[in-house]
Amino acid sequence: MQREEPFYRQDLAYIHHQGYGFHADSCAPGILRLLEPIRQRGGLVLEIGCGSGLLTKHLVEAGHRVIATDASPAMLDLAAVAVPDAEAIRTLVLPDDPVPAADAIVGIGHALNYLPDLAAIHRGLGALADALLPGGLLAVDLCDLEWGATRQGGEPYARVEDDWAITTTYHQPSPDRYDRHITTFVRTADGSFRRDEEYHGNVLVDTSAVPALLRDHGVAADIGRSFNDHDRPLPIGLMSVIGTKTPSHSRAGR
Repeated sequence: MQREEPFYRQDLAYIHHQGYGFHADSCAPGILRLLEPIRQRGGLVLEIGCGSGLLTKHLVEAGHRVIATDASPAMLDLAAVAVPDAEAIRTLVLPDDPVPAADAIVGIGHALNYLPDLAAIHRGLGALADALLPGGLLAVDLCDLEWGATRQGGEPYARVEDDWAITTTYHQPSPDRYDRHITTFVRTADGSFRRDEEYHGNVLVDTSAVPALLRDHGVAADIGRSFNDHDRPLPIGLMSVIGTKTPSHSRAGR
């Protein structure tokens, strides 16, 4: 069932864009190295969970053809301004929306963990694998069960800037769930602050089971701690999924 309201409404999308680009900056070098053969042959890159275009900007500036997608209209509005040279910026709500065929599919920010249950995550992974063209690259991140196990009892988070503020409390109702109650304050044109609240529920997965699932869809994948061995490791519990579509496995061939 699709949520009535998307995650990352206007105010939280704005705050994320203004203050939280470090994950995209950290992941971009490794992802660009993985994508270099795709760039050289002029292949098409599909980005899932593009948010406000923080990674998209790195991809486009490196010379890639990019279709940037997200489920949040507010994020897509920001991305359209931030990365006007993307080939397309459009809505994509996994696991049910049709996924365009692409030479590479990338995504950071654990977009698949926002799906409502494990079955939906598996369907989403399968849909991405099926959309890859033969020889194509998959590179996404996923929150493992370890993400929750190492953050039990986490202290509330707060950050205050001149024009916005954010507070977050954390809840783990079960070992495979990691939820956040987020309160935002954004300064309006008259100088007052507007308040909004979002509740983000993430489903955690045993990423060791992901390669077998992807293998059934023709993708040989590995789970790692980064997008490149020379890069800074991802936060504990956030795992990279990097795979390649076997040349003999395609949509038409099944």
